Amino acid sequence: MATLASDISLTPAAAARVAAIAAKQGKPAILRLAVDGGGCSGFQYRFGFADAPEADDLVAETDGVRLVVDEISLDLVRGAEVDYVEALGGAAFRVNNPMAAAGCGCGSSFAV
Repeated sequence: MATLASDISLTPAAAARVAAIAAKQGKPAILRLAVDGGGCSGFQYRFGFADAPEADDLVAETDGVRLVVDEISLDLVRGAEVDYVEALGGAAFRVNNPMAAAGCGCGSSFAV
């Protein structure tokens, strides 16, 4: 398990939302970001809660909340920021990814 430093970050808004959900579910405040093949643009983001970081995970921490990313996914999201956004269309975690060359309207898939 390594620290990410500037490889990826979690905004305070996203950290607060993760902490609230984790407390409600009685789980640790650890959000996992992974990248899967698929989606309308080639790759898609997948979020989930983790009980603990895996051995090959890289970890970023904001306000006591950890964001974990596996090494393979990190190659596709390096430099990204995970935010939590509330808008008329609903509330969701969003990835502001400088590696993405194209995205889609739903905001959950991208191309490099």
